[in-house]
Amino acid sequence: MEFKRCARCGSFFVTAGEICEACMPKDRLEFVKFKDYVENSSESNSVHSISINTGISTRNVSRYLSKNG
Repeated sequence: MEFKRCARCGSFFVTAGEICEACMPKDRLEFVKFKDYVENSSESNSVHSISINTGISTRNVSRYLSKNG
């Protein structure tokens, strides 16, 4: 394990992941929302349009895209 900064809230924590325990539930819900939107969208979307249509920040949309790239 190593000392990291949470990709969502910016707090420091020690773990193997990139998200702190406090942010984990919200991150999982947003990822499901993101995945459903991308899978069910028939058009090509930019990070900005995905963010607007899902309510997920562009920072997190970019992180989800790179995670599943």
